[in-house]
Amino acid sequence: MQWKPNTTVAAIIRRGERFLVVEEAVDGDVVINQPAGHVEENETPGQAVRREVAEETGYRFEPHAITGIYFYRSPGNGITYVRFCFTGECDAEPDDGPLDEGIIRARWMTRDELEACADMHRSPLVLRCIDDYLSGRSFPLDLVASVR
Repeated sequence: MQWKPNTTVAAIIRRGERFLVVEEAVDGDVVINQPAGHVEENETPGQAVRREVAEETGYRFEPHAITGIYFYRSPGNGITYVRFCFTGECDAEPDDGPLDEGIIRARWMTRDELEACADMHRSPLVLRCIDDYLSGRSFPLDLVASVR
């Protein structure tokens, strides 16, 4: 049997010293994550991250760069995820529509606030992606090419 990881996207969105994150209900727990989700069939990672940010926060997102590509095997379910982490900007205000099922709310938090609640993070990728962003890691969007 061929092994196939799950392909996901996430967004690092910063305003001043705060980062946009979501609180979501997962298996009965409340966790914190970047706006993130799975790449759907016939969708590029860039399209997926725009869609996921909108669905989970109400904000329209425009990616400017890739912060990193991460492999993570979840100890909870044994699934390996490949995360494409983007950085960019979003609109000043979110749309008022409903958020994805399981999303409790979107909120803005500092890196220190996020570190203080690390036990609530969906995965270690939450702080890792922010720290990579803060260290200046940035790759052009064309690092990921869609060939059809």
